[in-house]
Amino acid sequence: MPAPHLALPPTDRVLSPLTGWTRAHWEALADRQLEALVPYATPGLAQYRLPGRTSWSGVVSDGLEGFARSFLLASFRIAGARGEVDPRLIERYARGLTTGTNRDSGEAWPELTDCSQQMAEAALIAVGLHETRPWIWDRLDGEVRERVVDWLWGFVGRRTWDNHWRLYQVVAEQFLASVGAPYRQDDIDAGLDRIEDWYVGNGWYSDGEGRAFDYYNGWAMHLYPLLWSRMTGGEGGGRGRVYRDRLAQFLAVYPQFFGADGAPVLQGRSLTYRFATTTPVWLGALAGCTPLAPGLTRRLASGAVSHFVERGVPDERGLLPLGWYGTFLPMTQPYSGPASPYWASKGFLGLLLPADHAVWTERELPLPVEESDQYTALPAPGWLLHGTKHDGIVRLVNHGSDHNSPDRPPEDDPHYAKFGYSSATAPESGAHAWERTMDGHIALLAPDGTASRRRLILPLHCSGRTAASRYIAQLPGSDTEFPIETTSVLRGPWEIRVHRVRAPAGVAVREGGYAVAAEARPTAERGSGWAQARTADGLTSVVVALHGWDEDAGIAREVEANALGPHSATPYVRCAAGRPGGSGVYVTLLALTRDAVHPQALRESVSCAVEEHEVRITFPEGDTVSV
Repeated sequence: MPAPHLALPPTDRVLSPLTGWTRAHWEALADRQLEALVPYATPGLAQYRLPGRTSWSGVVSDGLEGFARSFLLASFRIAGARGEVDPRLIERYARGLTTGTNRDSGEAWPELTDCSQQMAEAALIAVGLHETRPWIWDRLDGEVRERVVDWLWGFVGRRTWDNHWRLYQVVAEQFLASVGAPYRQDDIDAGLDRIEDWYVGNGWYSDGEGRAFDYYNGWAMHLYPLLWSRMTGGEGGGRGRVYRDRLAQFLAVYPQFFGADGAPVLQGRSLTYRFATTTPVWLGALAGCTPLAPGLTRRLASGAVSHFVERGVPDERGLLPLGWYGTFLPMTQPYSGPASPYWASKGFLGLLLPADHAVWTERELPLPVEESDQYTALPAPGWLLHGTKHDGIVRLVNHGSDHNSPDRPPEDDPHYAKFGYSSATAPESGAHAWERTMDGHIALLAPDGTASRRRLILPLHCSGRTAASRYIAQLPGSDTEFPIETTSVLRGPWEIRVHRVRAPAGVAVREGGYAVAAEARPTAERGSGWAQARTADGLTSVVVALHGWDEDAGIAREVEANALGPHSATPYVRCAAGRPGGSGVYVTLLALTRDAVHPQALRESVSCAVEEHEVRITFPEGDTVSV
C-alpha cells in the first residue's frame, strides 16, 4: 500500500487551499495511531511493548513509555471531543492506570527514583489525567486514584536531570496539588526558578547549562510552564503572563523554520518526535498569546504533519518508526526506545481547541517562505535562517548551538556540530560517515586523514544576513589548540563562508557542503575549484572555492548514513598540506537549491579580495560585502 498508510477524509481546498487538511484529518490520524497500538498492549493494558530496538532503560520502561505517550494523545482526543469518542478508548486507558499502579499485577510501572526515565512518562500521565479529568480521573475507583497519587508522589523531593526534566516535576506535582494530594510547593517553585537561569531572551531557552538550542525550546521549555499555568487555573503569581509573552516572541519567527513542503529544518536531537515540532504553534493558540494568524497556525501544523503522512509516517502497521521517514537508528539517541516517537503526541495539542475555534475555521495562509525570500537572524541561539521562495527550502546556518554542558568534556554531534542544516537535507549521522565528518564542516586534516572536530562553538556575532563564530580545532594526539574563526554571509540560496584558520605547516584543510540523499545515487560533477552533487528530483548541493583553496575538489559518497535516503553525497573543496596548507584565509561559496546551478560561472562571477584584516566579496551585480 503506497503512502499515506491510512484512510483520510476528503481534502477541503476551499478552507485549506495549501494542505487540504481539516480537523477531521487530525482526528483520523490520531485514531489510527491509537488503534494501531492495541495489538502491542500487555494483557492489563498498562504497557505497550512495540517492536524495535530497546532503549537503555529496558523493556518495562519502554512499555510504560508506550502507555504514557499514547495516553497523552488519547487525552487530547478525548478532551477535544468532550468525551464523545469510542468508549473503548477511555476504558483502555482507565484499565491501564488501574493495572500499572497495582504492584501485584505483573505489569506494574517502575517506581519513580532520582533521574529515572519514568519521570518523563509520569509527567505525561499527569498532563493526560488533568485534561481528561471528567472522563477518566473522576470515574476511577477511589483505591485506584490513591495508587496513582502514591506513584506520582515519588516525584516529591526527588532529583531530576538539570535541564527540561525539572519541568516534569513541576507539572506532576501541580497535578497532585490540583486533586488535593500531598505535594511540595518548593519543588514546583525551584523548577520554575531554575529555567530562568537558562532564558537567553527573544523567546529562547537553553535546555540546561551551556548552549543547547533545538526544538526542545518549543516542545518542552515553553510547553510545560504553560501547561503548569493551565493546571493552576490562574497566573501563578504572574509567571503565566511572563511565559505567554516569551512564547509570543518565539512564535513570531517560528514559521520560518518550515519549508514550503511542510518539512521542518532537521537540526537537534530527538527528531524522531516529528509531529511534536508543531507543538508551540498550537500552544500559542491554546494559551491565547500567539502572534500568528489562525490560518497560518493551521497551515504550519497541517503542512508539517501531512509532510510525514505523505511519506509513509505512520507506517503500514500504523506505527511511528524510530527515524525521520522510515526507521533510521543513527539519528536517534540511546534513550530512544520503540515508543519514544510517540512524543509526537504533543503535536496534537490543537485538538483541545474547540471545533469552532478560528484555527479550525479560518482559511489557511501561506508560510513566510511561500511568500518571499526570508532572512532571519536569531542572536540568542546564534543562527541565521534563510528561505528561498522559488524552491521552498529553508536553511539554518549554525554559529551558536553545540549541546555541550560546562560540567562534562565537550563532544560533537552531527545534529549540532554542522554549519548548515535545512528543511531538505539531513546531516550524515551514520557512524562511518560521522568519523569522516565531511558535510557542513571545515576541518584540519592530520597526515592520516583524521579530521578535527567542531565541539564547543563560541558565537561572535549574529545580525542581518551575517553571523560569526569560532571553534578550537585539535589534531589527533595533540593538546595544541588551533582556532578557526568563520563568518557566514547570506545571499539568496548562497552562503559565503570566510574562514580565518590558524594551524601548523603541513596540515591540510577541507570544507564540505550540504549532504544530499535519496533512494537513487546522486549524480556528481566537479571541476577546477568546485564540486556539486544532485539528486534525481533536482536537489543540488554545491561548493565553490573563491580564495585560499587548491583546485582540488571532490564528492564524498556514503551509504546508509543519512536519514533521507540510502545514498548520499557531499561536495567538498580542499587545500593540500604544504600548498600552502596551514594558516590562512579561506573563502567558499555554498549553495543548496532545486534550481539549475553552474558552479564554474559562479566561480568566475563572484570575486573576493583578501587583505590582512578584511575580505571584500563582489557579486555579479557589482555590489560588495566586506567581512
